This record gives sequence, C-alpha cells and structure tokens, in this order.
Amino acid sequence: MDSKRFQKITRAYSKLGIAIIGDFCLDRYFDIDPTKQEISIETGLPVHNIVRVRCQPGGAGTILNNLSALRIGTIYPIGFAGKDGEGFELRNALEAKCGVRLDHFTFAAERRTFTYTKPLLIRAGKPPEELSRLDIKNWSPTPGTVEWKLIAALKKVSGTVDAIIILDQVDVEGTGVVTRGVLEAVGKIAKQKPKLLIIADSRRGLAGFPKVCFKMNRAEFSALTAAQKDFGIEKLKTAAVELTKSHGRPVFVTLAERGILAASPEGELVHEMPHPVRGEIDIVGAGDAVTANFAAALAAGASLQEAVSLANAAASIVIHQLGTTGTASVQQIGKLLKPGSFGRSSR
Repeated sequence: MDSKRFQKITRAYSKLGIAIIGDFCLDRYFDIDPTKQEISIETGLPVHNIVRVRCQPGGAGTILNNLSALRIGTIYPIGFAGKDGEGFELRNALEAKCGVRLDHFTFAAERRTFTYTKPLLIRAGKPPEELSRLDIKNWSPTPGTVEWKLIAALKKVSGTVDAIIILDQVDVEGTGVVTRGVLEAVGKIAKQKPKLLIIADSRRGLAGFPKVCFKMNRAEFSALTAAQKDFGIEKLKTAAVELTKSHGRPVFVTLAERGILAASPEGELVHEMPHPVRGEIDIVGAGDAVTANFAAALAAGASLQEAVSLANAAASIVIHQLGTTGTASVQQIGKLLKPGSFGRSSR
C-alpha cells in the first residue's frame, strides 16, 4: 500500500456511517497527587486527594472514541445508560465526540450506568500507577422493554450504515446490551444483508454468536477452536483458515507480541508482526482500536492486508498512551506507517 492508496482509503472515512451496539460504560479517572495525602481524623485511614477527574466513554465507547479519532462521518451508538449521575456524564462524553449521533442511545431507569472508576497515582517523572478499580455493573437480566428498544434501533440503522460493530463487555450473560434477543436480530440482519460488514467481539467468547466477522484475542480464539495457547504461528494459521471456511466470514486474531492474524473465506491469509515498542506501554484499549480500524478500513474498501496494517499501527499508537485508554488518528497512523514502506507481513 503506497501513499496514494493510504489516502484513498482514509479519505473515504468521512463518508461512512458505522453503528456500534454494545456495552457503553463510563471510564472515570481519578488523578491522585500522593504529595497531598492526609490521615482521616474520623477513621485514621489514609486520604487520597483527587486533583483531577477525567471522564470518557469506555467499553464499546472505546471503539467509538477510535472511530471518532478517525473522523468517521456518522457514528451511531446503540446501547443504554442508567438515569443516574454516571449516565449524565456518559451522555456528555458521547456528545462531545466528533460524528456521534445519539438517536439510538437509550436511558433506562431499571439499569445502572456501567462504570469503571480508575484511581491513578500521578508522580512527577513517572508513569501513572493505577490502583484497584471501583466498578459499577448490572447483575440482573436486562429488562425485555430495554432489549426491545435495542433491537428496534439495530433494525433501523442496519438499512443505512456501512458497518455494524458488536461489543459484548459484561461478565454475566444477559445483563448487558448483547442479549440472546439482540444476537438473534443480528443473525437475521446478517442473512438478509450478506454484504453488510458486521464485526463481533466479546470478552466471554464468541461461541453462540451468529455468522459475522469474528475479532478475538488469542485466549478467545483458543476457547473457540482447537488452537491451544502454546501453538506455533503455523498451527494458528491453519486453525484460522479452518474457522473462516466453516464460518463463512473473515476472522481476525490479535496475538499480542506476535502481531495480528487474519483469514478470509476467499483464501486470504495475513500475519503481521507488531511495531517495535518505543518506551513504556499500557495495553488497555489496544484491542478496541484494532476493532475500530478493521471496521473503518474494510468499510472503506481496504483489502484484508491493508486493514491489518492499519489496525496494527493503531494498536501500536494506543499502547504508548499512558494513564488513559487512547486512540489513534489517521495522521498518527500515517506517520507511523510512512505509506510506501509496507511489507512486514507474512502469508
């Protein structure tokens, strides 16, 4: 891919419409200055003084952040938040993102807003140190009334968007956005619109998901196939080819320090090693950056190889952003790739 091809793909981003259906959460960062630590008079315990609060969309919102950084034309989040303070902050954070339309984002009194609270010790000259998180989640099944709204929104946008991304972030099945009913609706849309790009990712694995493009990390890939974690790259390639042929859709596997592996039913097979580490890293959010860039590139007409190269570069940029769940812009990706110097992949 030379500079002309890079420009053609990325210039198409502003014309794309992409929907994300999944578990949107609030990432709330508490920056703590340890030099201001006190002892509570009432309890005798240490007091960690917060000097800055930062809020941004997390979970499926991390994918949205990356699509916004790529300047995708229109981004439709499909999900819910509770009618609580965290929900108010999440809506504000979503509204602030370029290209986002909240037509299909709902507020449910029966739900709490999924929230990751992340206390960080900020010391001069040192990387931020994350302390134990404080999470807010829902532990009961998603009400049918909420599920119905999600399915209706999904059906509506499926006729207008260029791609749909599914992100299942919850620990307990059925307590978030990606319920059985939602997956059934996705399956019907995939059959009705076989050319519509649909990419799915789930932290609990993709077993039981309909036949759409699968994006997995190595552990999830191992759980879904016979590819054990200690397999060499050649066996992983074989397993990826077998899965994509039986599945009928492209498969993408992130392999951490071993890069990204992708295969398509048409016989394409791509393996690209990661970019060299350039200092301290934080891998949080790298997988979501990969998902966003796969969807954007493929929807813009990129080949499997081109999509992998763009996603791989985005992941490298994100992991070098400390103390936040980062994003990668087209300009940052172009600077790292230096279009015209591609060729670090193996087939």
